[in-house]
Amino acid sequence: MFSTVPTTQSSQNQSSSANRPELYEEVKLFRNFREREKYDNMAELFAVINTLQWLEKAYIRDAITPKEYTAACSKLLVQYKAAFKQVQSDQIPTVETFMKKYRMDCPAAMERIKEDRPITIKNDDGNTSECIAQIVSLFITVMDKLRLDMKAVDEIEPELRELSETMNKMTLLTDDYQGKEKVNSWLKTMSSMRASDELDEDQIRQLLHDLDSAYQSFIRLLGTGS
Repeated sequence: MFSTVPTTQSSQNQSSSANRPELYEEVKLFRNFREREKYDNMAELFAVINTLQWLEKAYIRDAITPKEYTAACSKLLVQYKAAFKQVQSDQIPTVETFMKKYRMDCPAAMERIKEDRPITIKNDDGNTSECIAQIVSLFITVMDKLRLDMKAVDEIEPELRELSETMNKMTLLTDDYQGKEKVNSWLKTMSSMRASDELDEDQIRQLLHDLDSAYQSFIRLLGTGS
């Protein structure tokens, strides 16, 4: 004859949990909007650093082409700077402090952040690396806006003008670089329009084509001229 155990350890634990409803309560990291924004900013920085680490590994393993790597790395470095500014404080004065606090093992990303340039770009002790990062970021920003159906002049023109100004600062880009001519041509077109005027479908399609062509030309130039 078998004997039955009236109460197992599992049932005891379940009974204990049932008597403690606080164990089922959702744990909140924040109590107000300011605290929520703080954690959101830290999450964004954490994600950018991790993505940069995986990008470096992908390049080392030859899983990504040099031009794809250069564009992605330049954009991530721009995003990192913006993300870190939102997190920087007396408690987190440096990115090293942030990475240590949250136990991030990302040595390759740390190296990119310190050098502030993709590994494919040589250090010229000037502003070339910064200009490259800005140009890549601006090309992508404007094209993303157009694809999101943002077509008013005052939504597109500011970044397009900044793109033109940044390209003019970069000595690597000669006056016959097609990107300068195309961007300036569109700026001239927009200068005759009101801020609230919108580009039509044909203009959007052509502008996207011109920007993508100029962007690809710029990436090729980095591979041969850097």
